Amino acid sequence: MQLQVPTRLMKCLSLSSLPATTTLQELASSQPKGIAKVVLKKGKAQLFKDGSPMVYSGAVDRIIGRPPPRTGDVVLVADGTEKPIAWGLYNSVSMFCVRLMQLEEEAARLIETRIDAALKLRRSLGLPSANTNAYRLVNSEGDRLSGIIVDVFGELAVIASSSAWVEKYKPEIEACISRIDGINHIKWRPSIEILKDEGVDVLDLKEMHQSTCPERTKVLENGISYAISMDGQKTGFYADQRENRQFISTISNGKKVLDICCYSGGFSLNAMRGGAINVTGVDTSLPALELARENIILNNLDPGKIAFLREDATEFMKGALSKKELWDIVILDPPKLAPRRKDLQSASGMYRNLNALAMQLTKRGGLLMTCSCSGAMTQSGIFLRILQGAASAVGRKITVIRQASAACDHPVDPSYPEGTYLSNILLRVQ
Repeated sequence: MQLQVPTRLMKCLSLSSLPATTTLQELASSQPKGIAKVVLKKGKAQLFKDGSPMVYSGAVDRIIGRPPPRTGDVVLVADGTEKPIAWGLYNSVSMFCVRLMQLEEEAARLIETRIDAALKLRRSLGLPSANTNAYRLVNSEGDRLSGIIVDVFGELAVIASSSAWVEKYKPEIEACISRIDGINHIKWRPSIEILKDEGVDVLDLKEMHQSTCPERTKVLENGISYAISMDGQKTGFYADQRENRQFISTISNGKKVLDICCYSGGFSLNAMRGGAINVTGVDTSLPALELARENIILNNLDPGKIAFLREDATEFMKGALSKKELWDIVILDPPKLAPRRKDLQSASGMYRNLNALAMQLTKRGGLLMTCSCSGAMTQSGIFLRILQGAASAVGRKITVIRQASAACDHPVDPSYPEGTYLSNILLRVQ
């Protein structure tokens, strides 16, 4: 089956002068002005035929076409014999030379089709539901839309942009999202530092992305209410831990629970809902803790049984250890400590130290749920080894009870394992 570039999408990708039935082969043979050909090194094509969506500059042999393509331009991607295998969006300065959008073997309508497919997947997973209206609609490479994340919070969609092509085609993306039933507001959140690396002029982004959507909203997750701030971390809420939070509610009855790096209290609220006798949440962010305290009221919880404290995680745990305090369940969900592979060594020490303290605060025979949201750490495969080292250092024995990742609305393309980032491990500590 030959790829056909749809009329509507050709228009939004500046290809409207070409006939609607244009195939990759026809594009290649006619070589329209402005469409360059990125030729891969010998032996590199199969990786991308198998589905990897990111063409690294090191995989490129040469670029054919004058003038050279500019960031955001449509380009053909060809194998070593110059036979087109795909088309994508070019970036002249990023380490990701091309983000593939469509393969020769596919017959799709690109952005609209892929957002529709992402929506159908979430519907098949039961999202949204009467008990949950906070979920991830588009998960970047996992939904074959590299560089864009869309989280839905009730009637509000937050679009996180981390690629030049996403910024270029903002109107088309917003049009697709706004047509989804129930979504009445859109908040665009560009990832400034990443976009700088993509060669985007970020000086005008604030003006470009002015929004009239509400700065706060309320959502339901597994029947628990949350206040969300659009100025909060990431898109405003961590939907990736939804299934892990719910699991905590199933094991907390009659337990004393400590939630380190609690953000807006997700694990804490689930522990209380599950029957915990006492819950303590700790975080350094005052805005996050204000949300957490508001969530106590939203859920009609007993404020005498749940408290949120503003304190550094390490300092709190050292202080609790000096007072010989212990908890039945400890949850440790620190921020990203290893943003890149080069940070792994220093991050390993931080993870080891944090977990060593958390293990000492866990009653013998109790449970520690420990997390890493650092893709570099999860993909390295050394997280369990770090945990074992932490246990040995403080004279504890650990057993792995459960291993989990992000919730099911965060799909990962197996040909792009770099999309896997969250580790959630439940340990018995003796």
